[in-house]
Amino acid sequence: MFDRIAAVNAFGGLPRAARLLTPVRAGGLIIAIWLLIVSLAGVLSGRLYGIQNNDATQYLPRSAESTQVYAALAKRSTQTPLVATVVYVRQSGITAADRAKADSDAGKFRRYAGDVPVAPAIPSGDGRALMLNVPLPPAIASVVPTVAALRAGAAGGSPAGLQTSVTGPAGYAADYAGAFASLDQHLLVMTVAVVAIILLVTYRSPVLWLIPLVTVGIGYTTAAAIVYELASRLGIVISGETLGILPVLVFGAGTDYALLLIARYREELQRHDDRGAAMLAALRRAVPAMLASAATVSISLLCLLAAELNSSRGLGPAGATGIACTFVASVTLLPAILLLAGRRVFWPFVPRPGSAAAATDTVWGHIGRRLGRRPRLAWMPAAGLLAVLALGLGQARFGLSHTQVFRTQPDFAAGQALLSAHYPGSASDPALVLTRPAGVAAVSEAAARTPGVAQVLPASLSGGRALVPVVLTAAPATSGAEATVQRLRDAVHRVPDAGAMVGGDTAMGLDTRASTERDDRVVIPLVLGVILLILVLLLRSVVAPLLLVATVVLSYAATMGAGTVLFQHVLGFAGTDYSVPLLAFVFLVALGVDYNIFLVTRIREEVGTRGHREGVLTGLGATGGVITSAGIVLAATVSVLTALSLVFLVELGILVGLGVLLDTFVVRSIVVPALALDVGPRLWWPVRQRRP
Repeated sequence: MFDRIAAVNAFGGLPRAARLLTPVRAGGLIIAIWLLIVSLAGVLSGRLYGIQNNDATQYLPRSAESTQVYAALAKRSTQTPLVATVVYVRQSGITAADRAKADSDAGKFRRYAGDVPVAPAIPSGDGRALMLNVPLPPAIASVVPTVAALRAGAAGGSPAGLQTSVTGPAGYAADYAGAFASLDQHLLVMTVAVVAIILLVTYRSPVLWLIPLVTVGIGYTTAAAIVYELASRLGIVISGETLGILPVLVFGAGTDYALLLIARYREELQRHDDRGAAMLAALRRAVPAMLASAATVSISLLCLLAAELNSSRGLGPAGATGIACTFVASVTLLPAILLLAGRRVFWPFVPRPGSAAAATDTVWGHIGRRLGRRPRLAWMPAAGLLAVLALGLGQARFGLSHTQVFRTQPDFAAGQALLSAHYPGSASDPALVLTRPAGVAAVSEAAARTPGVAQVLPASLSGGRALVPVVLTAAPATSGAEATVQRLRDAVHRVPDAGAMVGGDTAMGLDTRASTERDDRVVIPLVLGVILLILVLLLRSVVAPLLLVATVVLSYAATMGAGTVLFQHVLGFAGTDYSVPLLAFVFLVALGVDYNIFLVTRIREEVGTRGHREGVLTGLGATGGVITSAGIVLAATVSVLTALSLVFLVELGILVGLGVLLDTFVVRSIVVPALALDVGPRLWWPVRQRRP
């Protein structure tokens, strides 16, 4: 029997490797090896959060114009500081006491500015506000506590009725870094808690739920240590985005692998007296699908190395490392623990030989029989529903300003609102035009004529270059400001022999959007091609892979459409962050194919012994429960991202969770099996299935 199974296995070497893992006597050795690995990895994994880099200037490629401006400024004798803008507002008009408070703060805040002087506060034209710019050292590592001290100092001792706030680039950097600072403290704990609760409900066993949780935890610790070494030695950018996604990805995928293997092991324990033989059979049957799944997700993530944005590039190897580590732990450590624990670990539902129920007698077996009666009337309405959901993409708005990236209004956003009410929108964060000294006059004149420019400030000369600050009418990093920066670039680029370039926060946002759009065009087709190739090699078919890829692409479009409506009309978000569609695509397409691999490999196995129709129905009945549980686990795991304060992580969590549920309950449960029944044996073309 096992030889026949191995013969149809696309990974013929796995059964021989599996024999080395299944003897009970080897379990203790395998566990000891993993304990040694995790003891060494634990020291390094804790350092991973200490090397995260959330500096947006490190995300962009060197070819971006804003990156070139920052690189040129970094070579100057005096670098451009990170400005914290303290705003004082009294709606009835600034008083002498208010002015004295601002002057006093300017004196106290000099200690944070280093060698750069703090200029007196600038009054607004309407006489209701004061703006105090505190230049902090560039790339300051302690921006969060420094800005917190500025906010406390500005609020302390203020005259009654005077509003104070700290905004500007430093205020935004502090609030953004502060949002990521909570990730390492809460996200991992939340992820583990969610997975533990679902495993308890799934297994209804006091012990069994701990085994996959411990296995995945050890896999994650090992992965974090390897990612730390890769980042330290190869210079990979590890952003807070990566640190937020990595544990969710590892625990979600690792739990799926555990559910699949444990379900197959339980099934084999109902056929075998010897648990070693049962584990051997389970590994023979489950590992090829697990390996194909892990390879699909890992290689899809590595496609992010083709991205221009370093934040996306860093997520690729980090995520692939996490998937690889949790896969290895799932096929070595998990079987070892299960073998040593024996059948009693399943208590109170202990599997006994001869107690197996027919796959067609399960809930999913009954669903399969209903689909089999008229499959076309099943998959066409389901696909139509997905197409209707995809129509929501027509309403999509992409891009979030600095004040829109937070779910709640931080002090930075409140300060920006106060500032914009009394000063030009980007008074605290002007665009920076870098030019040759000889071109200052012409560049300044061209900038002043540009629509959307409120004021051109005097140029400063240093290191053979001139820096011309340009104040925009619109608030920084908004769509209006980005449009003005694009016009400003067009204007100054036309100045002959000036070599002018435009940088600054708004220009950086504009370049980020351009890089993201380029990454979408390059990475998405690459991921689809890789997944299609893996499925062709796995299934030795052309028709089945094309249909599977088409279903997950349709599911992705439906998810994005439904998510767009949810974000903009229910949750009130201003739009979808530029980075979300690509990340959601990589995860949803890879993970959507993931579940289809679990289903179709089992169908292919059953087709060889039962024929096409019965093979499809038996495969659906046998895998329906475990894949549904896996989908629920993964959706619940990624849902922890929705508890964070950054909109783009909330959007990503909602999209991946919603997409996984659509894949689980619509695509994998209805569309794929009904299509397989409707297409018939042609599904496996060009290989012809022999009669059972």
